[in-house]
Amino acid sequence: MKTLLKNGSVVSGSGVIPADVLIDGEKVAVVGLDLAAGGAEVVDCAGALLFPGFIDGHTHFDLEVAGTVTADDFATGSRAALRGGTTMVVDYAGPDKGDTLAYGLSRWQKKAEGAACDYGFHMTIDDWNAGISDEIQTMMDTGITSFKMYLTYPAMMIGDRDVYHALCRLREVGGITGVHCENAGLIDALIEDAKAAGKMGPGSHPRTRPDGAEAEAVSRLLRLAQAADTPVIVVHLSTAAALEEVRTARRRGQKVYVETCPQYLVLTDEVYDRESFIEGAKFVCAPPVRKKADQEALWQALANGEIDTVATDHCSFTLEQKERGREDFTKIPGGLPGVEHRGVLLYTAGVATGRISPAAMCRVLAENPAKLYGCFPRKGVIAPGSDADIVVYDPAVRSVIRGSDTIGAAGYTPYEGIETAGAIRQVYLRGSLAVDDGKVLVSGGGRFIARGKTAL
Repeated sequence: MKTLLKNGSVVSGSGVIPADVLIDGEKVAVVGLDLAAGGAEVVDCAGALLFPGFIDGHTHFDLEVAGTVTADDFATGSRAALRGGTTMVVDYAGPDKGDTLAYGLSRWQKKAEGAACDYGFHMTIDDWNAGISDEIQTMMDTGITSFKMYLTYPAMMIGDRDVYHALCRLREVGGITGVHCENAGLIDALIEDAKAAGKMGPGSHPRTRPDGAEAEAVSRLLRLAQAADTPVIVVHLSTAAALEEVRTARRRGQKVYVETCPQYLVLTDEVYDRESFIEGAKFVCAPPVRKKADQEALWQALANGEIDTVATDHCSFTLEQKERGREDFTKIPGGLPGVEHRGVLLYTAGVATGRISPAAMCRVLAENPAKLYGCFPRKGVIAPGSDADIVVYDPAVRSVIRGSDTIGAAGYTPYEGIETAGAIRQVYLRGSLAVDDGKVLVSGGGRFIARGKTAL
């Protein structure tokens, strides 16, 4: 089956050009002006921007955490992702301490069987021994070429010595890791102080995870990576202080990739001091939402090309699940839903305001993730031979984000009430219409995408 997208403007990481796009089966066949239909179904995209399908390199679907399980599994989370223009996610697979990587992978493969969008996995390294080291190559051979480590959370962190050894092993095989950077000891001490003072509400969450806890951990990670002589990814970077540590490492000649998230670009820490418990609790995530000055620093870094990707860290919980921490803020499950609104938020707060260009949006949502995670040019670009993953974005539409309109399982959105500049008109996944005017037309059918080495 052939489909011809007519009269739109194709967005790449280099710019925007008027062009038609001919889709043949699952692939882009031709990109050019005034293409003949030749029997193809013609879709008029006048006034629309055609982005490559967005890639979310940081999701947590069906994750057991904080004594519960995330609200979104792969079935619900991937459909919400598609609605938001995301045609591929890279989710975090992981064993528990003492398990093999192979066991962790088998669990996530089963979880992902109901995915509606394409997907890959990062493999979490939450233990380190000779067996895990040997399995790293097996993961690479399977098409899992990126990994995850934590400098906080006792159930997942492995300590600086083992982080260094893991980084050395990843250098040997050509893999790369993203790292959650916060200083665990400082956070624990500040939590003790807050509890001793009887400050048990959501407002204590950001105050016990200050910007210094992130900046110190970023600095420490980058020194470990320098010693191991390997690139790393700082995931969900949220502060100006942490960004300065990245700049310092880059001046030393290190290769450092940076990811941030929409919550750090459109929200500020005032959300934690709302009058009711649940209104503050719904925003609990780690790192927490930061100050206005941090937000502005991140936007400037996006404009300068210092931030490589914008992912969501989608880790959704219902408000009923958030209630677990009513008497103790440390028991509030940490995480936000985000896959449904990432594209429209970045366009609204970034492109429409002139902070970034459409090309920059394409780079951080599609092209760079595809390159960083080893699936470019199959993904991340609208070009002959690439998968026909295409987001038709209409800048002229105005709407308001409402939790009542979401299809994710959390049942709310942290972006309630934001007026959007534009909306997603259609989403194509490998040539098939997957979303039309906000309605998701598919369930299941997502494919595992084996990935190669980083090419960014």
